[in-house]
Amino acid sequence: MTTIDPRTVVVDYVNAVAEGDLDAIVASFADDATWTYPGDLPLSRVWRGRDAIVGDFLGGAGVLFAPDSTPEVTLTNVIADGEQVVAEWTSRGVTVNGHIYDNQCLGVFTVRDVRIVSVREYTDTQHVERTLFG
Repeated sequence: MTTIDPRTVVVDYVNAVAEGDLDAIVASFADDATWTYPGDLPLSRVWRGRDAIVGDFLGGAGVLFAPDSTPEVTLTNVIADGEQVVAEWTSRGVTVNGHIYDNQCLGVFTVRDVRIVSVREYTDTQHVERTLFG
């Protein structure tokens, strides 16, 4: 029996985001997963549960971009040690306000039983505030 290692789970997840594969995105998370987003923005909090992460956090962020500008997500680096995976990616697009969003992000993922159980994201929240909420 072949098991999928945590690094592959995270790489597959980021690639699913880049490709807009909602089914694969949903399948990447454990039911009780958490995602911690930094800062004091409307998106900043600990998102609890797969439905809140995918539907409210990721889905809510998606509506901040212009309808014809789906954010382009590119995985740039991955480091894995056991169930911990650190992934870096860039996210680029045009916001509903017409601003250029171009941010570098880093997530510390914990993967258990081939599902993401937690993410702590680090990003330039000032850029997020200026471009998405300014």
